[in-house]
Amino acid sequence: MPPGLCVKSGGFAVFSRYSTGGRVRFSADSTRGAWCFSGFCGRIAGDSRGPRIDQEKTGRSIAARRKEQGLTQAALAEQLGITDRAVSKWETGRCLPDASLMLPLCALLKINVNKLLTGERIAMDDYKKIAEQNLVEMRRMEEAANKKLLRTAVMMESIVMVATFALILSGAYVANSNETLGIVLIVLGIAVLCISIIPAIRAEHDAGYYECPHCKARYVPTMTAVVMAPHFGFTRKMRCPHCNQRGYHKKVMTK
Repeated sequence: MPPGLCVKSGGFAVFSRYSTGGRVRFSADSTRGAWCFSGFCGRIAGDSRGPRIDQEKTGRSIAARRKEQGLTQAALAEQLGITDRAVSKWETGRCLPDASLMLPLCALLKINVNKLLTGERIAMDDYKKIAEQNLVEMRRMEEAANKKLLRTAVMMESIVMVATFALILSGAYVANSNETLGIVLIVLGIAVLCISIIPAIRAEHDAGYYECPHCKARYVPTMTAVVMAPHFGFTRKMRCPHCNQRGYHKKVMTK
């Protein structure tokens, strides 16, 4: 797990997020006294449940803090190694800064990540509440991102299967009149299946976790384990790395 951004939170609830190969991950820790953040962008459209991180409010905060530090958009962009258009998008609320820029941006604006995301200065009395609200929001975003990734896997697998069967059936039909062309179409169909199914399985692997039916542990298996496992739908027969028992492990979106 790559290092995240750490902001002291006086021992209150904290969280971290990291991404590996497109996967979205979050974890909570209430004992370390630090809020770790290593990547976040966007809001969940149409989700009105609970607290939200307001991109426009965050953008206004970035603009205000930038001006307080006497920086133009171009000057801030130059120090971060990006374009001033990217800074403009942040300040107008169209998106949030990339994960890798959070820490240097906070250093230049002389604020912490909690203040950056909430768009306001936070009193210590409110810090725990804000951290907990952000944790709920991040978990919600994790689930939404993983569901989107899983839908992508379903779509890719469906397209691959349809294309494969279409080519194989066409080849079998054409082979009656043109054996060479028929063989080419069948081989092409098999090639499409072999080449295209791996990205689809990787998308499934990267979306969320698998839950062991024995110890209920949720974990991310190796890509090899997913590829080699017998399965129906998104439930795969694998060995749990925690209890070492084999079983059909179902796909879940959050840990």
